[in-house]
Amino acid sequence: MRELPRQLSPEELAGLFEGRTRFVDRLAERDDPLGSAWEVIETLSEEEKHEVLDAHPAIGQKSGLSARSAAEQGVDADPEVLAELARLNAEYERRHGFRFVVFVNRRPKAEILEVLRARIDNRTDEELETALRELVAIATDRWRRG
Repeated sequence: MRELPRQLSPEELAGLFEGRTRFVDRLAERDDPLGSAWEVIETLSEEEKHEVLDAHPAIGQKSGLSARSAAEQGVDADPEVLAELARLNAEYERRHGFRFVVFVNRRPKAEILEVLRARIDNRTDEELETALRELVAIATDRWRRG
C-alpha cells in the first residue's frame, strides 16, 4: 500500500473524490491533502458539503459510474436489492438533502442495504458528518490501493 501523498493535483484529487468540487480545489492547495481533509471539511459551508457528497454516485446506480466506483460497488445485481437500494437512496436524499455515502469496501449490496436502513433515520447533522467521514475513508483507500 502507498503512503499518503504530500501533494496532489486537483485532477488526482477529483479522481479520488468523484469530481472536481470546491472542496477538491481547496485540498489541492494543501500539503498533505488527504491528511488534512477533515480540517478542510470543517471550513465548508453546508452547500459545499452537500456538493462533495452529491458528486458521488448512488449505491446501486447502474450508469454513469467511474471505473473506480464500478469496481468498488461490484457486480452483484439482485433486482430486488437494487430496487430497494434505489427506493431507500431516494428516501434518504429527500430526508437529509444529500446523497447517501458509505465506504463500500467491496461489500455486497445486500450488506450495504442494511447499513442504509440503519442510517436513514439518524439526525441529519449526524448523517452529514458520517457521510463526510465515509467520503474521506473512500478517497484514502483509493489512494492507498493505487
